[in-house]
Amino acid sequence: MHGSATVGWLLTALCAFVACVCLLRARGAGGMRRRTATSEALMGLGMAAMALPGSASAVLPPLVLLVLFGVVAVRELALLLEARRAPLSSGPGHGRAEHVHHLHHLVGALAMIYMALAMPGTHGAAPGNHTAAAASGLPLLTGALLIYYAVYVLRTGALLLPAPAGGALAAGAPGDACAARERPELATACRVAMGTGMLAMLLML
Repeated sequence: MHGSATVGWLLTALCAFVACVCLLRARGAGGMRRRTATSEALMGLGMAAMALPGSASAVLPPLVLLVLFGVVAVRELALLLEARRAPLSSGPGHGRAEHVHHLHHLVGALAMIYMALAMPGTHGAAPGNHTAAAASGLPLLTGALLIYYAVYVLRTGALLLPAPAGGALAAGAPGDACAARERPELATACRVAMGTGMLAMLLML
């Protein structure tokens, strides 16, 4: 990634922290929430690796990142197809939520593959040769991803706003005692942080 080393280290720290939080969420969750939290942890770890600045990124060359995110993309595609085959396994709302989450993670994995392809050294250029490695991606695709993640961050971040008293009671409707114990606002905050990290990485592309 281009950009200052300070920004790179901050992004790495943020993504690594979010990944650790998601791993803890996965450990204390079950079913759909466990799979979703695991997917978010994998994405966070991958984003932390890609955000490593300068010489530190030489530890994980672009081709390694391509393989890593390729595996994540295949996993998310498999989970997405599984969610589509059994949408009512945990109730209609849960099935649709799982489908949306895995679709979002699949888009994220493909976006990371795209950014890894645009990184210096992916096409055989020397790491310091920014002229040969100046293929910073396709402006149209980069712009589309920026819009997608900007909308995602704004829409997901809105869920963190305090709800009216009546809305809070409605949200805690049937069978959400387990969801309350799992701190849904923590999961939302993790998604906002990861979406913001993706925006920053795309801007640094």
